[in-house]
Amino acid sequence: MIESKTAWIEAEIASLKEQGLFNQIRTLGSPQGAWLVVDGRRVLNFSSNNYLGLANHPRLVAAAKQAMDSYGIGPAAVRSIAGTMDLHLELERRLAAFKGVEAAITFQSGFTANLATLPALVGKGDVIFSDELNHASIIDGSRLARAEIVRFAHADPDDLRRQIAAVTDYRRRLIVTDGVFSMDGDIAPLPEICAIAEEHGIMLMVDDAHGEGVMGQGGRGIVAHFGLHGRVDVEIGTLSKAFGVVGGVVAGKQIIVDWLRQRGRPFLFSSAMTVPDVAACIAAVDVLEESTELVDRLWDNAAYFKQGMHALGFDTGRTETPIVPVMLGEAPLAQQFSRRLFEAGLFAMAIGYPTVALGKARIRVMNSASHSRDDLDQALDIFARVGRELGVIA
Repeated sequence: MIESKTAWIEAEIASLKEQGLFNQIRTLGSPQGAWLVVDGRRVLNFSSNNYLGLANHPRLVAAAKQAMDSYGIGPAAVRSIAGTMDLHLELERRLAAFKGVEAAITFQSGFTANLATLPALVGKGDVIFSDELNHASIIDGSRLARAEIVRFAHADPDDLRRQIAAVTDYRRRLIVTDGVFSMDGDIAPLPEICAIAEEHGIMLMVDDAHGEGVMGQGGRGIVAHFGLHGRVDVEIGTLSKAFGVVGGVVAGKQIIVDWLRQRGRPFLFSSAMTVPDVAACIAAVDVLEESTELVDRLWDNAAYFKQGMHALGFDTGRTETPIVPVMLGEAPLAQQFSRRLFEAGLFAMAIGYPTVALGKARIRVMNSASHSRDDLDQALDIFARVGRELGVIA
């Protein structure tokens, strides 16, 4: 008897379920906000990357509607043929000014921005020095580049130096690191990495997906946070998290942006960002340029929540940002903890392998400027009850 063509997939899925690693996807029935309707139930939201509460902001919604009245919905082409609208160019000008760089280019997502940039900058015969905890989009973009990938120990400038010294056969070199690491909430030691890049004449690229709109003055990112303007060659960002919409951006030197317009494959071969998305992103820049209120509130909320979790006895790892990992260890416990939180009225997803290493499962709590102090108090109370019920805290 011939085995089913999908038998191996069935076996793999069964194995994932046995290990507690099968990802059950919940469904939203409401706009993003501090509260959501998830699988038909109204719950507190601590899962979304909607850091500033912009995903349902009335100014962004109004901008999207107005743009659709003027331009329609879809660009109907790739950027290099007939898909570049003046809205795209306006957004890129505004982002470059916001970031304090020479130029910017937008992509369909932060993921595609990495897939475009890495293969355009390096290739066969080149070497990429990559933090071992870099995001999957960096890993995939590096593989597409076909350069040698040399991992250095997480956030460890000394190990980066050792790896650079050990690699002597190369054509071009690139250092790449996340700015804010999405699973642990810690920050790259960017000043030290930047100094190493300058010392060795190596191009430096930073993926600031979780720093855009969060770190730095008014949310201008980790380069602004450390005062490194002009010293980081390439900044990758996303418009899908703090900006509340969807899209990616590469910001930095004009020459690199010009090159990506010629060789960035998602720019050349995939349709441009849609009209309402671009217009909403421009409105998000308006909001951030006018006031630091939302960024300040986000950090106030994060500090309050972390203080409360520490007082309860939870292990929140090495976070330095509004990302708060509640470290639980094994995936089945994390899955059970997430289910009990949901039953108690709080939506916070379990994160396990392969997103994080085996034995490092956790609940990842995403704080937002849209949460009220009462929301945070309710969340702390729910975490306390579930934590004690499952024996995580005393």
